[in-house]
Amino acid sequence: MHSHDHDHQGIGATEPPGYFDILQAALEEMLIERKILKPGEIERQIDVLDSRTPALGAKVVARAWTDPEFRARLLADGRVTCEELGITFYDDTGLIVLENTKTVHNLVVCTLCSCYPRPLLGLPPEWYKLKPYRARAVIEPRALLAEFGTIIPQDVEIRVADSTSALRFLVLPLRPEGTDGYTEEQLAALVTRDAMIGVVPVTLNEQKAAA
Repeated sequence: MHSHDHDHQGIGATEPPGYFDILQAALEEMLIERKILKPGEIERQIDVLDSRTPALGAKVVARAWTDPEFRARLLADGRVTCEELGITFYDDTGLIVLENTKTVHNLVVCTLCSCYPRPLLGLPPEWYKLKPYRARAVIEPRALLAEFGTIIPQDVEIRVADSTSALRFLVLPLRPEGTDGYTEEQLAALVTRDAMIGVVPVTLNEQKAAA
């Protein structure tokens, strides 16, 4: 039997900073010295990023499903209306909310890199950043969605929204049937990250899977 009485000195050992670590530290120090950044600003921004999850977007969707006036404001100005719920935006990007209907299905992509509504959804999934998704979302969106298990009828138009560094998109999915009487919290529990990108619909099965 292997004994664990000896020290694991290698665990937790720190390595000397590498080239990019030194470069980052020097750049941060220069920006602080020139009063472009405040001390600790980068760490605070990282903490803000880490705190964002799809639950914020789901809260927005649930409110739009239950409050017609909020929904109208959300479709008119996504960013300002999200701020009504206390959701802050840590950069200058705009937000357009795209509403799915029985005749139109919206799909979000970033063909150049991985621009994404991070203030509402957190970090993007790995597949969102990959070239096959970025290319096929534009070239053959119906076939791509089918691979996610989302079959869009031929009489439903698919609109692909290409995100940029200045403008992000969020899909407002169709509210699933059979949810009359649900509270906002119950509705929000149905909404997944992928539904707000547009690759899957919202269904009651999502809640069962999460239970």
